[in-house]
Amino acid sequence: MKRRILSLFVLVVLSACASKKEILYMQDAMQQDNSTVSYASANIQPNDILKITVETTIPEAAIPYNKTRALGTQPQNLQVLQLDGYLVSVDNIINFPVLGEISTANKTTKELETEIKNQLTSGGHLTDPSVNVRLINAKVTILGEVNKPGTYSFTEQNITILQALGYAGDLTINGKRDDILITREVDGVRKISHIDLTSSSFMDSEFYFIKPNDNIIVNPNNPKVKSAGFIGNVSTILTIASLALSVTILLTR
Repeated sequence: MKRRILSLFVLVVLSACASKKEILYMQDAMQQDNSTVSYASANIQPNDILKITVETTIPEAAIPYNKTRALGTQPQNLQVLQLDGYLVSVDNIINFPVLGEISTANKTTKELETEIKNQLTSGGHLTDPSVNVRLINAKVTILGEVNKPGTYSFTEQNITILQALGYAGDLTINGKRDDILITREVDGVRKISHIDLTSSSFMDSEFYFIKPNDNIIVNPNNPKVKSAGFIGNVSTILTIASLALSVTILLTR
């Protein structure tokens, strides 16, 4: 009887532990050594906020095409920039000064730059203008078993899933590293992917680079799920097992 109880105790403790294979990141990392990195620009989406700057050799000529300069102010922080930016409508339209409505559908920021420059030139508005378009409200939401869940803004054009998780303070020890859930909406289509951080193969995935408005969900691993029930944690398991063993000894004397 004592042996059975001891065996049961060992099984319970082991079931509450995560293996080394479940915890370590990129266990085959050397397979990606010297591999080629392919950068990609995300298409502009509804509710994006764009900062658009037009410059030309005669600064005064570009004034009507620049929101902040037309107002005579220079924004000092990101919040003010966003309020003064161009909000993309649900129909993928921005209302640009003088030119009117411009479609952003299926365009990257670089392609929108070219579109605006062509319209300014072909319409006789400006000669050889320089146009800069930048997304200023890019954000990613990270939930679940991370140290600092929340929504994080970023200004870089390309950040990786590892960088995004770094914003959230990394996964907790209870995070399920081999099944990270990512949801993404592109041009009205929702995509869902599962990423295994214990294998370096995710670096070849289209989800390796995070796009604005992505959602990352880190589910709890099996030991965390098991401990979330009646038995709360390892110390509780030890207490119950010790009590069961003591009662058994008393009854079998």
